[in-house]
Amino acid sequence: MTLFWFLAALLVAATLAALLWPLLRRATATDAPDAERAALAVFRDHKRALDAEQAAGTIGTAEYETALAELTRRVAEESGDALPGAARVLQPRAWPVALIVAAIIPVAALLLYQRLGNPGASAVAAVAAGHDVTEQQVNAMVEGLAQRLKQRPDDADGWVLLAHSYQALDRFPESADAYAHAAALIKDDANLLADYADALAMAQGRKLAGQPAALIERALAIDPKQKKALALAATVALEASDTSAALAYWRRLAAELPPGSEQAGQVAGFIADISAQGQGKVADAKSTPRQVATAPVDVPPAKATAQTSAGAVSGRVDLAPAFAAKVALSDTVFIFARAAEGSRMPLAVLRIPARELPKDFRLDDSMSMAPGVKLSTTPAVVVEARISKSGGALPQPGDLFGRTAPVKPGTADLRIVIDQVVP
Repeated sequence: MTLFWFLAALLVAATLAALLWPLLRRATATDAPDAERAALAVFRDHKRALDAEQAAGTIGTAEYETALAELTRRVAEESGDALPGAARVLQPRAWPVALIVAAIIPVAALLLYQRLGNPGASAVAAVAAGHDVTEQQVNAMVEGLAQRLKQRPDDADGWVLLAHSYQALDRFPESADAYAHAAALIKDDANLLADYADALAMAQGRKLAGQPAALIERALAIDPKQKKALALAATVALEASDTSAALAYWRRLAAELPPGSEQAGQVAGFIADISAQGQGKVADAKSTPRQVATAPVDVPPAKATAQTSAGAVSGRVDLAPAFAAKVALSDTVFIFARAAEGSRMPLAVLRIPARELPKDFRLDDSMSMAPGVKLSTTPAVVVEARISKSGGALPQPGDLFGRTAPVKPGTADLRIVIDQVVP
């Protein structure tokens, strides 16, 4: 927010300089020297002509002196009296005008911003950019933006910002409602429709059937390469037990990812897992792509049973101090365990907002991504924590992460420090 106002002040200063410099420059007598030089040049030319006529005997001495006196008088009137007088008339007029312009421009800019701009957006962004505010302050800023949009319901960018803010706070019904307002104002935006489908699915119990699926179809009709929509479409297909369609969507997504990237590796793992399971194990694979865009939220400890305790892993996730300035409260943190060897499909996933870091965590079989794949039965697992800027579980360049060495299920007191960047 400070940077925004600094840049705004620079723009106002530049505007004032562009307007005031010509105005004040005209108020001076800078043109007088040029006029005087021109008059003197004319005087010299006429004098040379008089000298030549006298030398040739065309005019006498009396005529020469009379003509020279008249020439001198005219030059004195034109260069010595008229120009300074004109400068004195201009100068007192310009300063009042300059002062009025200097006062009106900043005030007008501020009033126009209040009227046409979105001050709530800068306020929410300022809160989201740091960790020196409370959750109550964040909620207050978001609610302030919501109240402002009731007065200005045609502010499309404001509705998108509100939708993202609610989504970062895990308030998915409100987020879906804000996305609905934004989608009514912004037509044919595949990214917006994919985000809308994601929030709506979370609001209805992480189920994509119905309106979310229709939104995904619209997104892919607009942009067949939209990555989030492709991942969600694969999930829709698996929910309908259509493995062939799910694989087709994953393969389309794989074609859009940089070869050799971590995202491409994960998608390749999903494709291999679903292909290996086949039609007979569709139920086990059904939840696999859920981690891409709608990973499960935190599971309260009360839901963990005694049977899952022996195979659980637990510990604490912290953020390296050097990376603190790179994390916003609106970022999402995924904490997950996967097999140390073989499939990269997560065995258990926990999703939290970045504002909760540092975080004590526990992963067990109750957080499994697929009923047939359990953390407790895996010989060794790697536990990773990753901060996602996009909110999706697939790693993106610029995401921050940290991971453990392979450990056995049942290990406690793990410490994960997020201190690396996804290239």
